[in-house]
Amino acid sequence: MTPPRPTSPPRPSSPPGPTSRAEPSPPIAAGEAGGEPLPGDGALGGLFSVPRPLVGMVHLLPLPGAPGWRGSLAEVLDRAVAEALLLEEGGLDGILVENYGDIPFHPGEVPAGTVAAMAVVVRSVVQAVKLPVGVNVLRNDAGAALAVAGAAGGGFIRVNVHTGAMWTDQGLLQGRAHETLRLRPGLAPGVRILADVLVKHAVPPHGVEAGEAARDQWHRGLADGLIVTGTSTGAPVDEERLRMVKEAVPEAPLWVGSGLGPHNAATILRWADGAIVGSTLHRDGVAGRGIDPERVARLTQGVWRSPGGR
Repeated sequence: MTPPRPTSPPRPSSPPGPTSRAEPSPPIAAGEAGGEPLPGDGALGGLFSVPRPLVGMVHLLPLPGAPGWRGSLAEVLDRAVAEALLLEEGGLDGILVENYGDIPFHPGEVPAGTVAAMAVVVRSVVQAVKLPVGVNVLRNDAGAALAVAGAAGGGFIRVNVHTGAMWTDQGLLQGRAHETLRLRPGLAPGVRILADVLVKHAVPPHGVEAGEAARDQWHRGLADGLIVTGTSTGAPVDEERLRMVKEAVPEAPLWVGSGLGPHNAATILRWADGAIVGSTLHRDGVAGRGIDPERVARLTQGVWRSPGGR
């Protein structure tokens, strides 16, 4: 039996960042919509200034301790801030910072050096832009993400496996929602938790389907929003999976987490309350190659901004 879902925690009136943001409201309740998908609160209770935010990825260069570490944190920081500014200037509504260069990823807790470096970088990004900034600590360290967001002034985190379990290239990753929700009040009160439903680069245990996984994330894992992706980085989302998740929990904010581009934005808009976009905005459409302002403009000035898009 699933108990009633509690209201999301309020954001502090003055978070540890350079700007204050509006107090959140509870998630928008579902209503009748004439057969069309019902909207969730994509703005995450006032964190974002638009009802259907478009969030751009900042893929960090390898951090200290990673095999690809180049020896200069200043290089990591300068590139991250430059890319965040390009995304802001291009019309994105938020930034998500991720330790993308730290392959091969730790399956659970990351080293202290990673947490420290990410806190420094994310704080610099928060100070450089006027947008909400989020944190994802790969492959699945939600506690570290909360710590970084709380210390650096971030507004949300992404958790790849929040409830349940997924088979990945790091082995079996298991959700730790019970820990994450108990850590949040002390580390990062008010920071929103966006949880992947059957995350990319992974397969679920036999018998797990998207709708049931989404209900668990929302009702039992108490995520503040859900993310659906394709099978891998940059891969398009399966519209049928989007439909299943939206119909399972129509009141939950549903974001797309991979594969969004000008070619499919109109279709995605039918189901999504927000989106995280990375590969599409990078040179040659390849994640990690650096932000391409022309690609940013094609997306932000195209279908996503069209009437009804936002």
